[in-house]
Amino acid sequence: MKLKGMKVLTVVEDEFEDSELLYPHYRLQEEGVIAHIAGKEGGATYTGKNGVPVTADYSFENITIEEYSAILVPGGWAPDKLRRYDEVLDMVSYMNQHKKVIGQICHAGWVLISADILKGKNVTSTPGIKDDMVNAGAEWHNEEVVVDGHLVSSRRPPDLPAYGRALVEALEKQA
Repeated sequence: MKLKGMKVLTVVEDEFEDSELLYPHYRLQEEGVIAHIAGKEGGATYTGKNGVPVTADYSFENITIEEYSAILVPGGWAPDKLRRYDEVLDMVSYMNQHKKVIGQICHAGWVLISADILKGKNVTSTPGIKDDMVNAGAEWHNEEVVVDGHLVSSRRPPDLPAYGRALVEALEKQA
């Protein structure tokens, strides 16, 4: 297992898209990744759009982002909340500056827009925020997964198998 012991952080807020958080979280654990979830409050329970609860392992302020190989942002309505936290934007910016894997799916592109890291990047997202992505300087593609260096993006839940494979491949390149 090439990824054994690597650490990946998923950020969470209420109304995340359940499958877009859980699928990559468990998929990466299958590869030996240590997968943590962080929210505004550590130990708090956050509820997905479809009612699935997850408990944050840590609060944003208690994360040492330098310890992580990747940050994942699930979609749903949570990204509209997540992009309002300076800690989340700082973590995404750090990962971008250090060319560590950033995974985003569906509406998660809003967080990357607010972190101002999309200029000149090839990405995808839910078509509903295509204009937002393009206006942030990205080249948007209507594909199940788009990889641009360390940035892995996907459109929506039916694309999760391709997204999971791309995340594993991106992390293997970092291993």
